[in-house]
This record gives sequence, C-alpha cells and structure tokens, in this order.
Amino acid sequence: MTRSFAIEYEDLPQELPLFPLTGALLLPNGQLPLNIFEPRYLNMVLDALAGTRLIGMVQPLPGADTERPELHRTGCAGRIISFSETRDGRLLIVLGGVSRFDIVSDFDVPRGYRSAHVCWDRFAHDTVLEDIQLEKELLLESVKVYLANQKLSVEWKSLEVLDIPELVDTLACSLPFSPREKQGLLEAAVVEDRYHLVKALCEFGAGFSGDAGAQAH
Repeated sequence: MTRSFAIEYEDLPQELPLFPLTGALLLPNGQLPLNIFEPRYLNMVLDALAGTRLIGMVQPLPGADTERPELHRTGCAGRIISFSETRDGRLLIVLGGVSRFDIVSDFDVPRGYRSAHVCWDRFAHDTVLEDIQLEKELLLESVKVYLANQKLSVEWKSLEVLDIPELVDTLACSLPFSPREKQGLLEAAVVEDRYHLVKALCEFGAGFSGDAGAQAH
C-alpha cells in the first residue's frame, strides 16, 4: 500500500534544504504545521515551492550554537502539502512526512539557509505504507492517561479513524515529548518500534520542548 501523491524512493533527491528546529518532530506518516518568519527560512520555503517541495527537518544537538548549530545526523523530509501567506509577511505551511534520511555533509547556500547531501538507504521502507496489526485501543488508553495528567485534550474522533501507522506517527509528532525523546522516536527503525516507544513515553510521562527560529503551531 502506498500513499496518495507519494514520492517514490528512487525519485528522492540527493540534496535537501535543512530546517533545524529543536523539539519539532516529523515522521513518514505524520504532519508538521510550521509558522515561518525568519528571512532565511522564508527563502528556503519559497525555493522549495519552486522545486521539489521537500524540506528536511532536523534537530540541533543539545547545547548547540543557536546561529549555526551542530545537528543530529538523522532527520525526516517533509513535502509542503499546504501553505498560506499572512499580512505581516509570514508563511504558514504544513509538511507531510515522506522519509527519514542521514546527513552525509551539510553546507550553506547563498540564500542564507543550510542544505545537505543526504542518504536515504537506511529508511527505504519509509516510502511504503504498511498494513500493520497492532492494538489501537491499548495505545489510545495510554495516551488518554498521559493527556489527563498533562491537563491537555485532543480531538479523539479524528485520531480513532486513523490507521496504525498514521496514528502512531501523528501522536509521536504532536504530543509534548522532550527533544531527546523525539529524536529517539525519529530514529526508531519501524512503526512497531515507535508504537511501543510512544506507549511507554505516555505511561512514564514526558517533558516539554521549546523552539528555535520558527515555531510549530
């Protein structure tokens, strides 16, 4: 089974613009809304819209310099699936997860943002949506307890209709786990691993993550 408007593995580019953002997680079956306001990242989004529409989300390393931080070597590419302009010069975009990647080398581009040569080999399975049989209700029960403890709420009806891969990655992307926990979810090899990790994080509780240069909304 494949996704609608899916990008085939063999069509993935070898070069990808990078958006370093602490605490922002994107996964192959998830989505990430972003509020873009820095000039260099506005340039990045406009360039992506004129090209492949792909952006590589990656977290800076803990304690890294904020202007040009050292990065985790694994991130996730997202395709711009919607965008809108605001009167005050911001872009509101939504990235749909495509595939994770490993950074081979990164470099600055003249438009002010960073780009990277990337390798997709370790995550070739990300471009295929598998039919996975896992207990949805067990996961949702753990999430309900977690959200109650955090005094948060979600639209349960929208979650309950999702297939397991979309449910797991949607929860992983949207729940307020710490940056370290989110990187662990990103690097979990397959959906089954992320299912068990999300469930465990909900059962044991998780911290809140901040932002850098833009914000999820």
